[in-house]
Amino acid sequence: MRHGKKVNHLGRTKSHRDALLANLTISLIKAKRIETTLAKAKALRMYIEPLITKSKTDNTHSRRTVFSYLQDKESIKILFGEIAEKVAERNGGYTRIIKLGQRQGDNAFVALIELVDFNENLLSSAVEEGEAKTKRSRRGKSKKSEETVSAVAAPVAEVPSAEVVEEVVEETPTAEVVEEVTETPAEETDDNKEEEAK
Repeated sequence: MRHGKKVNHLGRTKSHRDALLANLTISLIKAKRIETTLAKAKALRMYIEPLITKSKTDNTHSRRTVFSYLQDKESIKILFGEIAEKVAERNGGYTRIIKLGQRQGDNAFVALIELVDFNENLLSSAVEEGEAKTKRSRRGKSKKSEETVSAVAAPVAEVPSAEVVEEVVEETPTAEVVEEVTETPAEETDDNKEEEAK
């Protein structure tokens, strides 16, 4: 049982685990997405999110605090510059884990962990979906649907009354109507066959 076990030890000592997570964090900061095992990705998420939150306040104290974890000047520069600008409006949830299935060699569960604000494909699709949505009223009908209903209803009102239709039916003999109806589809299908043959 895992009562009170909040940290996944990943089968490593404390120093080895810290070095592993620091290296994974540096790789994620530089590459914006990395592929690793699911257990490591979940442990990495808990390690990197507080560091990204710390990078939002760019002062000497925060830089020294983050440097004590990472020990890499280049990644600190990227974290406090490029990444901090993108995540400034976001309150947590800076990373996304996507499960990729099991690895063929050892059958380990593999996952892709990425920084949310750097996935251009998902960001562009989210913007398009936001533009496509329309506001709805509390009753559940939008203004556009009401306009289309009124536009469709207008031509229906102009349909001739039943008396006019009866007069037209009485004037045309039924035998001619049946012949016209049967001849019309046959002619159309002959034309279609000729067009397909060309």
